Amino acid sequence: MRVAVVGVGLIGGSIGLAARQRLDAYVSGYDPSAAARETAIARGAVHEAHDSIGAAVKDADIAFVAAPVQSLPATVREVLGAAGPECVVTDVGSVKRAVVDEVADPRFIGGHPLAGAETSGVEHARADLFADATWYLTPTATTVGSNYERLHRVITRIGAWPTAIEPDAHDVVMAAVSHLPHVLANVLVAQAARVLGEEGERLPATGPSFRDVTRVAGANSVMWGGIYRANADALVAAIDDLIARLTVVRDQLAAGDDDGIREWNDAAREDRRRLLESDLAGGEVHELRVLVPNRPGIVAEIALALGRATIDIVDMALYPASGSHGTIALWIRGALVAQQAERLVRELGLEVVRA
Repeated sequence: MRVAVVGVGLIGGSIGLAARQRLDAYVSGYDPSAAARETAIARGAVHEAHDSIGAAVKDADIAFVAAPVQSLPATVREVLGAAGPECVVTDVGSVKRAVVDEVADPRFIGGHPLAGAETSGVEHARADLFADATWYLTPTATTVGSNYERLHRVITRIGAWPTAIEPDAHDVVMAAVSHLPHVLANVLVAQAARVLGEEGERLPATGPSFRDVTRVAGANSVMWGGIYRANADALVAAIDDLIARLTVVRDQLAAGDDDGIREWNDAAREDRRRLLESDLAGGEVHELRVLVPNRPGIVAEIALALGRATIDIVDMALYPASGSHGTIALWIRGALVAQQAERLVRELGLEVVRA
Protein backbone atom coordinates (compact mmCIF):
# COMPACT_ATOMS: atom_id res chain seq x y z
CA MET A 1 0.00 0.00 0.00
CA ARG A 2 1.17 3.52 -0.81
CA VAL A 3 -0.02 6.27 1.52
CA ALA A 4 0.44 9.99 0.90
CA VAL A 5 0.36 12.53 3.72
CA VAL A 6 -0.15 16.16 2.71
CA GLY A 7 0.93 18.20 5.71
CA VAL A 8 3.35 16.43 8.04
CA GLY A 9 2.62 18.04 11.38
CA LEU A 10 1.44 16.25 14.52
CA ILE A 11 -1.57 14.58 12.89
CA GLY A 12 -0.05 13.98 9.47
CA GLY A 13 3.18 12.71 10.97
CA SER A 14 1.29 10.37 13.31
CA ILE A 15 -0.68 9.00 10.34
CA GLY A 16 2.60 8.34 8.56
CA LEU A 17 4.12 6.56 11.57
CA ALA A 18 0.97 4.46 12.10
CA ALA A 19 0.75 3.55 8.41
CA ARG A 20 4.36 2.41 8.37
CA GLN A 21 4.16 0.42 11.61
CA ARG A 22 0.66 -1.05 11.36
CA LEU A 23 0.09 -1.30 7.60
CA ASP A 24 3.66 -1.79 6.41
CA ALA A 25 2.82 0.97 3.93
CA TYR A 26 5.18 3.06 1.85
CA VAL A 27 4.55 6.65 2.94
CA SER A 28 5.35 9.75 0.94
CA GLY A 29 4.79 13.22 2.34
CA TYR A 30 4.46 16.87 1.43
CA ASP A 31 4.78 19.96 3.56
CA PRO A 32 5.43 23.58 2.57
CA SER A 33 8.05 23.75 5.32
CA ALA A 34 11.47 22.35 4.41
CA ALA A 35 12.22 21.92 8.12
CA ALA A 36 9.06 19.86 8.61
CA ARG A 37 9.96 17.67 5.64
CA GLU A 38 13.44 17.03 7.02
CA THR A 39 12.10 16.25 10.49
CA ALA A 40 9.45 13.92 9.06
CA ILE A 41 12.14 11.86 7.34
CA ALA A 42 14.37 11.89 10.41
CA ARG A 43 11.49 10.76 12.65
CA GLY A 44 10.53 8.01 10.21
CA ALA A 45 7.08 9.47 9.64
CA VAL A 46 7.60 9.23 5.86
CA HIS A 47 9.93 7.34 3.57
CA GLU A 48 10.34 10.39 1.36
CA ALA A 49 9.23 14.02 1.53
CA HIS A 50 8.52 16.26 -1.46
CA ASP A 51 8.22 19.97 -2.05
CA SER A 52 5.16 19.54 -4.29
CA ILE A 53 1.79 17.91 -3.74
CA GLY A 54 1.84 16.25 -7.14
CA ALA A 55 5.05 14.36 -6.38
CA ALA A 56 3.79 13.28 -2.96
CA VAL A 57 0.46 11.81 -4.13
CA LYS A 58 1.75 10.17 -7.32
CA ASP A 59 0.76 6.48 -7.31
CA ALA A 60 -0.84 6.81 -3.84
CA ASP A 61 -3.65 4.43 -2.89
CA ILE A 62 -4.87 6.71 -0.10
CA ALA A 63 -4.04 10.38 0.51
CA PHE A 64 -4.57 12.10 3.87
CA VAL A 65 -4.79 15.90 3.74
CA ALA A 66 -3.69 17.47 7.05
CA ALA A 67 -3.78 21.14 6.10
CA PRO A 68 -5.23 24.05 8.13
CA VAL A 69 -9.03 24.25 8.01
CA GLN A 70 -9.08 27.52 6.08
CA SER A 71 -6.99 26.05 3.24
CA LEU A 72 -8.53 22.57 3.16
CA PRO A 73 -10.92 22.99 0.19
CA ALA A 74 -8.21 24.33 -2.11
CA THR A 75 -5.66 21.77 -0.92
CA VAL A 76 -8.06 18.85 -1.30
CA ARG A 77 -8.93 19.95 -4.84
CA GLU A 78 -5.22 20.14 -5.68
CA VAL A 79 -4.68 16.65 -4.29
CA LEU A 80 -7.61 15.27 -6.28
CA GLY A 81 -6.24 16.90 -9.41
CA ALA A 82 -2.87 15.22 -8.93
CA ALA A 83 -4.02 11.84 -7.60
CA GLY A 84 -4.84 8.83 -9.73
CA PRO A 85 -8.41 7.69 -10.50
CA GLU A 86 -8.31 4.90 -7.89
CA CYS A 87 -6.83 7.00 -5.08
CA VAL A 88 -9.07 7.61 -2.04
CA VAL A 89 -8.62 11.14 -0.68
CA THR A 90 -9.62 12.21 2.83
CA ASP A 91 -8.85 15.04 5.23
CA VAL A 92 -8.49 15.43 8.99
CA GLY A 93 -10.10 18.84 9.51
CA SER A 94 -12.23 19.53 12.59
CA VAL A 95 -14.84 21.44 10.53
CA LYS A 96 -16.47 19.41 7.79
CA ARG A 97 -19.01 21.58 5.95
CA ALA A 98 -16.31 23.94 4.73
CA VAL A 99 -14.65 21.21 2.68
CA VAL A 100 -17.49 18.74 1.94
CA ASP A 101 -19.71 21.46 0.46
CA GLU A 102 -16.94 22.66 -1.84
CA VAL A 103 -15.50 19.33 -3.02
CA ALA A 104 -17.69 17.14 -5.22
CA ASP A 105 -15.63 14.11 -6.16
CA PRO A 106 -16.50 10.44 -5.54
CA ARG A 107 -12.90 9.81 -4.48
CA PHE A 108 -13.16 12.23 -1.54
CA ILE A 109 -14.50 11.27 1.89
CA GLY A 110 -14.27 13.87 4.65
CA GLY A 111 -12.70 12.75 7.90
CA HIS A 112 -11.78 13.96 11.38
CA PRO A 113 -9.87 11.92 13.99
CA LEU A 114 -10.68 12.91 17.56
CA ALA A 115 -7.05 12.82 18.59
CA GLY A 116 -4.37 15.35 19.28
CA ALA A 117 -2.07 16.75 21.92
CA GLU A 118 -1.14 20.03 23.54
CA THR A 119 2.06 19.96 21.50
CA SER A 120 2.27 20.44 17.75
CA GLY A 121 4.65 19.56 14.94
CA VAL A 122 5.91 16.32 13.47
CA GLU A 123 8.59 16.10 16.14
CA HIS A 124 5.79 15.16 18.57
CA ALA A 125 4.08 12.66 16.24
CA ARG A 126 3.26 9.21 17.67
CA ALA A 127 2.19 5.98 15.98
CA ASP A 128 -0.30 5.31 18.80
CA LEU A 129 -1.96 8.74 18.68
CA PHE A 130 -5.17 7.27 17.21
CA ALA A 131 -5.40 4.18 19.43
CA ASP A 132 -9.10 3.67 20.32
CA ALA A 133 -9.96 7.17 19.09
CA THR A 134 -13.19 7.96 17.25
CA TRP A 135 -12.49 8.91 13.63
CA TYR A 136 -15.46 10.66 12.04
CA LEU A 137 -16.15 10.05 8.34
CA THR A 138 -18.65 12.04 6.26
CA PRO A 139 -19.71 9.92 3.26
CA THR A 140 -22.24 11.43 0.87
CA ALA A 141 -24.60 10.18 -1.84
CA THR A 142 -21.72 10.38 -4.35
CA THR A 143 -19.33 8.30 -2.21
CA VAL A 144 -18.20 5.11 -3.94
CA GLY A 145 -18.83 2.19 -1.60
CA SER A 146 -15.53 0.48 -2.30
CA ASN A 147 -13.67 3.71 -1.47
CA TYR A 148 -15.46 3.96 1.86
CA GLU A 149 -14.66 0.33 2.62
CA ARG A 150 -10.96 0.83 1.86
CA LEU A 151 -10.70 3.96 3.99
CA HIS A 152 -12.69 2.38 6.82
CA ARG A 153 -10.36 -0.63 6.85
CA VAL A 154 -7.20 1.49 6.86
CA ILE A 155 -8.47 3.59 9.78
CA THR A 156 -9.40 0.54 11.84
CA ARG A 157 -6.01 -1.03 11.17
CA ILE A 158 -4.19 2.02 12.52
CA GLY A 159 -6.19 1.64 15.73
CA ALA A 160 -9.12 4.07 15.48
CA TRP A 161 -12.90 3.60 15.35
CA PRO A 162 -14.47 5.03 12.16
CA THR A 163 -17.95 6.50 12.68
CA ALA A 164 -20.11 7.97 9.93
CA ILE A 165 -21.79 11.33 10.51
CA GLU A 166 -23.39 14.06 8.40
CA PRO A 167 -21.21 17.17 7.97
CA ASP A 168 -23.81 19.48 9.55
CA ALA A 169 -24.24 17.22 12.59
CA HIS A 170 -20.47 16.89 12.93
CA ASP A 171 -19.93 20.64 13.07
CA VAL A 172 -22.70 21.17 15.64
CA VAL A 173 -21.25 18.40 17.82
CA MET A 174 -17.71 19.76 17.52
CA ALA A 175 -18.91 23.26 18.38
CA ALA A 176 -20.30 21.88 21.65
CA VAL A 177 -17.59 19.41 22.70
CA SER A 178 -14.40 20.85 21.18
CA HIS A 179 -14.62 24.42 19.93
CA LEU A 180 -16.70 25.86 22.79
CA PRO A 181 -14.37 24.38 25.46
CA HIS A 182 -11.46 26.20 23.79
CA VAL A 183 -13.42 29.47 23.87
CA LEU A 184 -14.38 28.88 27.50
CA ALA A 185 -10.79 28.06 28.50
CA ASN A 186 -9.60 31.35 26.98
CA VAL A 187 -12.30 33.28 28.82
CA LEU A 188 -11.57 31.63 32.17
CA VAL A 189 -7.83 32.31 32.13
CA ALA A 190 -8.47 35.92 31.08
CA GLN A 191 -10.99 36.31 33.90
CA ALA A 192 -8.66 34.78 36.49
CA ALA A 193 -5.75 36.95 35.37
CA ARG A 194 -7.92 40.11 35.56
CA VAL A 195 -9.25 39.33 39.04
CA LEU A 196 -5.81 38.58 40.40
CA GLY A 197 -4.36 41.66 38.74
CA GLU A 198 -7.01 43.90 40.28
CA GLU A 199 -6.35 42.39 43.68
CA GLY A 200 -2.61 42.97 43.29
CA GLU A 201 -1.94 39.28 43.76
CA ARG A 202 0.65 37.12 42.13
CA LEU A 203 -0.81 34.25 40.15
CA PRO A 204 -1.14 31.46 42.74
CA ALA A 205 -0.58 27.77 42.25
CA THR A 206 -3.87 26.74 40.61
CA GLY A 207 -5.93 23.77 41.69
CA PRO A 208 -6.53 20.73 39.50
CA SER A 209 -10.05 21.83 38.50
CA PHE A 210 -8.81 25.10 37.03
CA ARG A 211 -5.86 23.39 35.32
CA ASP A 212 -8.11 20.72 33.79
CA VAL A 213 -10.70 23.11 32.42
CA THR A 214 -8.13 25.57 31.03
CA ARG A 215 -5.62 23.07 29.63
CA VAL A 216 -6.36 24.10 26.01
CA ALA A 217 -6.30 27.87 26.59
CA GLY A 218 -4.25 29.83 24.07
CA ALA A 219 -3.96 26.99 21.56
CA ASN A 220 -2.25 27.69 18.22
CA SER A 221 -3.85 30.94 17.01
CA VAL A 222 -3.41 30.29 13.29
CA MET A 223 -5.04 26.88 13.46
CA TRP A 224 -7.77 27.70 15.96
CA GLY A 225 -8.56 31.07 14.43
CA GLY A 226 -9.36 29.23 11.22
CA ILE A 227 -11.50 26.68 13.08
CA TYR A 228 -13.49 29.40 14.88
CA ARG A 229 -14.20 31.21 11.61
CA ALA A 230 -15.05 28.07 9.63
CA ASN A 231 -17.57 26.91 12.25
CA ALA A 232 -18.72 30.36 13.38
CA ASP A 233 -22.48 29.81 13.07
CA ALA A 234 -22.51 26.57 15.08
CA LEU A 235 -20.09 28.04 17.62
CA VAL A 236 -22.20 31.20 18.06
CA ALA A 237 -25.26 29.00 18.71
CA ALA A 238 -23.31 27.00 21.29
CA ILE A 239 -22.12 30.20 23.01
CA ASP A 240 -25.70 31.56 23.09
CA ASP A 241 -26.89 28.31 24.69
CA LEU A 242 -24.07 28.49 27.23
CA ILE A 243 -24.98 32.07 28.10
CA ALA A 244 -28.62 31.05 28.62
CA ARG A 245 -27.61 28.18 30.91
CA LEU A 246 -25.22 30.39 32.88
CA THR A 247 -27.97 32.98 33.26
CA VAL A 248 -30.25 30.38 34.85
CA VAL A 249 -27.56 29.42 37.36
CA ARG A 250 -26.72 33.07 37.99
CA ASP A 251 -30.37 33.83 38.79
CA GLN A 252 -30.61 30.81 41.11
CA LEU A 253 -27.53 31.96 43.01
CA ALA A 254 -28.78 35.55 43.24
CA ALA A 255 -32.14 34.35 44.54
CA GLY A 256 -30.62 31.89 47.02
CA ASP A 257 -32.49 29.02 45.35
CA ASP A 258 -30.84 26.10 47.14
CA ASP A 259 -33.20 23.50 45.67
CA GLY A 260 -32.65 24.77 42.13
CA ILE A 261 -28.86 24.78 42.54
CA ARG A 262 -28.91 21.24 43.96
CA GLU A 263 -31.10 19.98 41.11
CA TRP A 264 -28.81 21.67 38.56
CA ASN A 265 -25.72 20.07 40.07
CA ASP A 266 -27.37 16.62 40.31
CA ALA A 267 -28.47 16.87 36.67
CA ALA A 268 -24.89 17.63 35.65
CA ARG A 269 -23.68 14.52 37.46
CA GLU A 270 -26.26 12.38 35.66
CA ASP A 271 -25.45 13.94 32.28
CA ARG A 272 -21.75 13.21 32.78
CA ARG A 273 -22.50 9.60 33.75
CA ARG A 274 -24.51 9.08 30.56
CA LEU A 275 -21.79 10.66 28.43
CA LEU A 276 -19.14 8.41 29.95
CA GLU A 277 -21.28 5.31 29.48
CA SER A 278 -21.77 6.12 25.80
CA ASP A 279 -18.02 5.61 25.33
CA LEU A 280 -18.09 2.08 26.72
CA ALA A 281 -18.08 -0.82 24.26
CA GLY A 282 -17.57 -4.53 24.70
CA GLY A 283 -18.79 -8.00 23.91
CA GLU A 284 -18.24 -10.40 21.08
CA VAL A 285 -18.46 -9.31 17.46
CA HIS A 286 -21.52 -10.20 15.37
CA GLU A 287 -21.64 -10.25 11.57
CA LEU A 288 -24.61 -8.84 9.69
CA ARG A 289 -24.91 -9.41 5.95
CA VAL A 290 -26.99 -6.82 4.15
CA LEU A 291 -28.41 -7.41 0.67
CA VAL A 292 -28.16 -4.04 -1.10
CA PRO A 293 -29.03 -2.67 -4.54
CA ASN A 294 -26.05 -1.71 -6.68
CA ARG A 295 -26.62 2.05 -6.61
CA PRO A 296 -24.54 5.05 -5.53
CA GLY A 297 -24.83 6.15 -1.93
CA ILE A 298 -26.12 2.91 -0.41
CA VAL A 299 -23.00 2.40 1.74
CA ALA A 300 -23.25 5.98 2.99
CA GLU A 301 -26.93 5.46 3.90
CA ILE A 302 -26.14 2.42 6.03
CA ALA A 303 -23.05 3.94 7.65
CA LEU A 304 -24.86 7.17 8.51
CA ALA A 305 -27.89 5.34 9.92
CA LEU A 306 -25.63 3.45 12.33
CA GLY A 307 -23.48 6.51 13.01
CA ARG A 308 -26.53 8.52 14.13
CA ALA A 309 -27.14 5.81 16.73
CA THR A 310 -23.44 5.90 17.76
CA ILE A 311 -22.99 2.30 16.63
CA ASP A 312 -19.41 1.48 15.73
CA ILE A 313 -18.76 -0.73 12.72
CA VAL A 314 -15.79 -2.83 13.83
CA ASP A 315 -15.11 -3.91 10.25
CA MET A 316 -16.90 -4.10 6.92
CA ALA A 317 -16.55 -5.76 3.54
CA LEU A 318 -18.27 -5.34 0.20
CA TYR A 319 -19.18 -8.22 -2.08
CA PRO A 320 -20.48 -6.65 -5.29
CA ALA A 321 -22.46 -8.87 -7.64
CA SER A 322 -22.74 -8.64 -11.39
CA GLY A 323 -26.50 -8.20 -11.21
CA SER A 324 -28.65 -5.59 -9.56
CA HIS A 325 -27.67 -6.45 -5.97
CA GLY A 326 -24.61 -7.07 -3.84
CA THR A 327 -23.83 -7.78 -0.20
CA ILE A 328 -22.28 -5.68 2.56
CA ALA A 329 -20.91 -7.51 5.60
CA LEU A 330 -20.88 -5.50 8.84
CA TRP A 331 -19.22 -6.59 12.07
CA ILE A 332 -20.81 -5.07 15.20
CA ARG A 333 -19.58 -5.50 18.77
CA GLY A 334 -22.13 -6.65 21.39
CA ALA A 335 -25.30 -8.71 20.93
CA LEU A 336 -27.74 -5.94 21.90
CA VAL A 337 -25.95 -3.38 19.73
CA ALA A 338 -25.99 -5.82 16.80
CA GLN A 339 -29.76 -6.23 17.27
CA GLN A 340 -30.18 -2.47 17.21
CA ALA A 341 -28.01 -2.22 14.07
CA GLU A 342 -30.07 -4.93 12.38
CA ARG A 343 -33.30 -3.07 13.16
CA LEU A 344 -31.94 0.24 11.85
CA VAL A 345 -30.76 -1.34 8.60
CA ARG A 346 -34.12 -3.07 8.11
CA GLU A 347 -35.82 0.30 8.57
CA LEU A 348 -33.94 1.41 5.45
CA GLY A 349 -35.88 -1.25 3.56
CA LEU A 350 -32.94 -3.62 3.26
CA GLU A 351 -32.72 -7.35 3.90
CA VAL A 352 -30.40 -8.43 6.74
CA VAL A 353 -29.10 -11.91 7.51
CA ARG A 354 -27.23 -12.86 10.69
CA ALA A 355 -24.08 -14.77 9.74
